[in-house]
Amino acid sequence: MAEGAGKYDAALTVARTMCGAKTAALIVFDGDKGPGFSFQTNNLEAAAAVPDVLRHMADGLERDLITKRN
Repeated sequence: MAEGAGKYDAALTVARTMCGAKTAALIVFDGDKGPGFSFQTNNLEAAAAVPDVLRHMADGLERDLITKRN
């Protein structure tokens, strides 16, 4: 993962600040700057949990899509 501001970092900063979060992630599909993501944290433990959280989200989305197709 690259360090420094990404193309959606400003939008993530707004969302993170509005939510009062120390850690936040933003995934963008079909955005005005193309697809991309940004991730911000000052907490290494939270950063280490992100892959598991994303896997859990992906599994849940996949289950929901399969259920809607059937």
